[in-house]
Amino acid sequence: MLAVIAGAALWLALRKPADTGALVLNGSVDIRQVDLAFRVEGRLDKLLVEEGDRVAAGQVVAVVEKGYLEDAVRIAEGRVVAAAANLAKLEAGNRPQEIAQARADVARAEAAFANAKATYERRAGIPLDSVVSRQALDNARADMRQAEAQLNRARQALALQEKGFRSEDIAVAKAQLQSEEGTLDLMRRRLADAELTAPASGQVMTRVREPGSMVLPGATVLTLALAEPMQVRTWVAEPALGKVVPGTRAEIVTDGQAKVYHGQVGFVSPVAEFTPKTVETPELRTSLVYRVRVIVSDPDDGLRQGMPVTVRLLP
Repeated sequence: MLAVIAGAALWLALRKPADTGALVLNGSVDIRQVDLAFRVEGRLDKLLVEEGDRVAAGQVVAVVEKGYLEDAVRIAEGRVVAAAANLAKLEAGNRPQEIAQARADVARAEAAFANAKATYERRAGIPLDSVVSRQALDNARADMRQAEAQLNRARQALALQEKGFRSEDIAVAKAQLQSEEGTLDLMRRRLADAELTAPASGQVMTRVREPGSMVLPGATVLTLALAEPMQVRTWVAEPALGKVVPGTRAEIVTDGQAKVYHGQVGFVSPVAEFTPKTVETPELRTSLVYRVRVIVSDPDDGLRQGMPVTVRLLP
């Protein structure tokens, strides 16, 4: 009996600390939640957590099938290799063997032109006394002009071989390589996104999908209750607003629990609102109040979503 009386006295002392001059407010625990979803589409392969499991930041909680994404990465890698090889070829220019072949073509064309020119000159030195002589001269002149054209063509080909590829072609090859590298980066990110990780430490609340389900980007797979920050939402009436400023130390007590949690005021709303029906204050329910957020510095499993609490703001 004495233990019961002592416990009741302690509970009353925590719930009604009027003798300390503290401002007492009523509120409820507000735990932030996050819906976890994939960025890529696919069939859900593995769901690695159950409802109620604790997870750490960065922990893998679900995986979609990776086969198609791995194939896309390999294709992109091959395209990058091909684009890089093409750029290297353009930047290196033509091979010495190709230039030597072009020079040989020029030499052959020069010899052919010299022979055709000599033949024409011999024909031109012969008196034109017959139709056959005129035809032979015309044929020799045509052969010389054709040989001269082929020589010019061979010289232009040699000049192109020696100069190498155009700067515009190299610029196009560079742009193509950058495009393929960007595609590869995208495919690698999609492959990495096939694993769903927890953004912060917390507790799994619900499993929305099960293995084998088809999921689309943005479709919720799991709901996670964040371990931090844990906060209490409460309200303060306008006459006491001056006592509540960000940084004010606070003590939080739950119903039927003797443990005292600690925290501080993190936010005071600049906008007034009507008192919510779930909040009990000495003022009339039509009174205007201001929403206050108290950040809990030492949370544990004793604080749960929606739990009513008493907040004591220390002077």
